[in-house]
Amino acid sequence: MNHWIILPILLPAIVAPLLALAVRHDLVLARTFSVGAMVLLVILGMRQLGMAADGTIRTYELGGWSSPFGIVLVLDRLSALMLLLTSVLGLFVLLYAISGCDQRGAHFHSLYLFQIMGLNGAFLTGDLFNLFVFFEILLIASYGLMVHAGGAARTRAGIQYVIINLVGSTIFLIALGLIYGVTGTLNMADFARRLDSIPAGDQALLSIGATLLLVVFSIKAALMPLQFWLPGTYANTSGPVAALFSIMTKVGAYAIIRIFLLAYGETAGEHAFFVKQWLLPMAVATLLLGMTGVLAARSLGQQASFAALGSMGMMFLAVATFSLDSQTAALYYMLHSTFAIAALFLLVDAVVIRRPGFGDALILAPRFRHIGLIAAMFFITAIAVLGLPPLSGFVGKLLVLNAVTENANWGWLWGAVLGGSLLGLVGFALSGSLVFWKSGQTDQLLIPDTVVTPDSTHPVSAAVNYSGKPMSANIVLPMVAIGCLLATIVLLTGFPGLVLRYLDATSQQLFAPHHYQAAVLGEAFPAEPPTRLEDA
Repeated sequence: MNHWIILPILLPAIVAPLLALAVRHDLVLARTFSVGAMVLLVILGMRQLGMAADGTIRTYELGGWSSPFGIVLVLDRLSALMLLLTSVLGLFVLLYAISGCDQRGAHFHSLYLFQIMGLNGAFLTGDLFNLFVFFEILLIASYGLMVHAGGAARTRAGIQYVIINLVGSTIFLIALGLIYGVTGTLNMADFARRLDSIPAGDQALLSIGATLLLVVFSIKAALMPLQFWLPGTYANTSGPVAALFSIMTKVGAYAIIRIFLLAYGETAGEHAFFVKQWLLPMAVATLLLGMTGVLAARSLGQQASFAALGSMGMMFLAVATFSLDSQTAALYYMLHSTFAIAALFLLVDAVVIRRPGFGDALILAPRFRHIGLIAAMFFITAIAVLGLPPLSGFVGKLLVLNAVTENANWGWLWGAVLGGSLLGLVGFALSGSLVFWKSGQTDQLLIPDTVVTPDSTHPVSAAVNYSGKPMSANIVLPMVAIGCLLATIVLLTGFPGLVLRYLDATSQQLFAPHHYQAAVLGEAFPAEPPTRLEDA
């Protein structure tokens, strides 16, 4: 077996408890171990991507138990892509966090790595039950990260977040019970293989189980009408945690793409793409709600949260079309939006630190430190999030618009995309002018460490870290971290052909479910279909 496959799970699984048990009182050492682990995960992600690029689907059978009876990890082009995306995002966000955010509460670094472990496991597993297990690992870690540093508003949002995810986990278990009761397996490949042999009397139960899976994954992906948890959660947690959470919704998207193309793709007969009838209207509603929220938001945090929601709607417009071109568009937009939304949340955090007493509220305030640099980065990030030229968001939006033309109602879909973009543009223009331009014209040059809030005569102290000391307005490392995220967007813009060739091959692999089934179940592996872009 190829032991490279399990290392993205094994590495954080070893380092995280080590940090919690032995290094938690030494912040410098904890940061060193945490950053070192993330650098190694980036290297592993690049290695995994190189392995998967040849089109071979590799498996790792834990304990030597063969599929479908044992636990199996599967590395293909899609899982390798998600591993690299997670590690790169995790490294850049961690670089921002170690400038002070990680001091605001205990066990930040161990929770952070447990979160990465759960994400990597969810992307690698080839088993539905172990998908549930890794979901729970990443969710438990996210509960701790969500309430990191405490506070009444954050605790209330954290309780809501926990309750919603507990409900989702319960539905997940019910769905798994129904599927196992009907098919006798939870191995994804074996489940897809057995669908053709299910008796007619059990088809209704199987359809209920599959629909419940869609509900669970839609909760994770924050699709309307199951999106209500996201704005409050993301807006009330810390900036670095919200930035890391930008890939949490992508786990739900990944699960929908993986399972419903594998089991309910073109080979599923009358049940092929049955989720399309729900996914498409949910995607449109999510997009419009998100962009409307961007316009109506009263704080930068709310605005970033609704922008994250709108980006999921945009991506699912392509996912729900269920064609080769649309999946390529969805994957490209997934890469772009993950980095863009993460950069936006980090910029919001940078503003909050420098506006004590005003925070991220969209109100006039005195000029704050480093306003020029942060304003320039906010402008670039807003362009990326809105999908305006010349950045990768524009490329992704064109790909999505091109993909949805296959739908008979493509005119309405185009209208939703363009109308949502207009709403978002107005919203970001209003917030940018208030926070950076009009505030910068006030007579007071810098916000002092103690200010008076607009609605109170009592002074409000500057933000403090976990040790109780005032937070430093450090500029170098946070701006480097945000700059790295923006650099990935520039790379996606500058090398779209290279990226799209890999993504197109990934889509073709997804639309060849028999290859996945044969690789996981140890059968003869059929020849891979030619890549269309190679011919082009």
